[in-house]
Amino acid sequence: MDAPAIGIPMGSNPASAYNRCMTATGSTARDRIDRIEALIHQDVGRNAEPLFAAARGGLFQAASALAADDRPRIGLLTGFYVPMATPPAAETDGPAGAAMLARALVNAGLEVRLLTDTLCRSACQAALSAAGIDIPLDTVAPDQPLSEVTAIWRNAGITWAIAIERCGRSAGGPPRNMRGEDLSRYVAPLDDLFVAGPWRTIGIGDGGNEIGMGSLPRHLITESVANGETIACVTPAEHLIVAGVSHWGGHALLAGLAILRPEWRAACLDCLDESLEAAILTRMVRDGPAVDGVTLAHAITVDGIDLATHAARLRAIRAVALMKEPLSMHEDG
Repeated sequence: MDAPAIGIPMGSNPASAYNRCMTATGSTARDRIDRIEALIHQDVGRNAEPLFAAARGGLFQAASALAADDRPRIGLLTGFYVPMATPPAAETDGPAGAAMLARALVNAGLEVRLLTDTLCRSACQAALSAAGIDIPLDTVAPDQPLSEVTAIWRNAGITWAIAIERCGRSAGGPPRNMRGEDLSRYVAPLDDLFVAGPWRTIGIGDGGNEIGMGSLPRHLITESVANGETIACVTPAEHLIVAGVSHWGGHALLAGLAILRPEWRAACLDCLDESLEAAILTRMVRDGPAVDGVTLAHAITVDGIDLATHAARLRAIRAVALMKEPLSMHEDG
């Protein structure tokens, strides 16, 4: 996929944003971001290779577009409720990555808020608390109109909506989990807010049923992913990041911003930290509670993958952001 033209949002300084981003996004920066994308394009058993191929270059597009905005105001959407788990709770994938992203952006001096379902609020609050940040946390019940929170986002001047592991509307209407189960009793239709504002959009997903996956040709999901015909999300995003695990997609976006936006670099690198990741996941599981969305277990895992493996992936991503050779997953633990 060719490098995209970098859009300059209204309200930014077009000359400075364009010049800064063009200076940073030479071939070396693009190569490094593509290497990071390769690290997150690792299938974990979902037969996601066709999705990776179709979305290749999406990380660079998303990171460069966001980096070109002089002072973006970010709205994060996350939370994927798992009613069949013990206990029923939000899954670990999503809020943890969102909290790390939020901490980096806040420490870079940006305004950030987070939106989730009522039933996912406690897990998201635990993640934000463990990340050491206090940002507005908006919540919506499944049967609650979105007009109020949409107005709040407009009044707050949100310019970017970033959905990370946020289940989205299927072709049949309801949001569905990987097993094809209808979640509309538990999940608010945040798709409508995602596409309704003046904000630009980034979607981060891993299984085909997340907000943003509507940007892919539908047949790729229906033909590749288990239950794809039933679960495929129809809601698109301006920029789509596909990862083996959505959690990794959040890390990759942070790394891309560290490469492209020098004044955000320290804040982003600070959050590419395995000890921070572990602290957030531990607090979520303990206090949220939060559960693994794949195994349904009340455990400090993400998509059935243990913390040590996630830490190795994070170190590999950070190594590229630091302009070092990324360690192989085998060598790195």
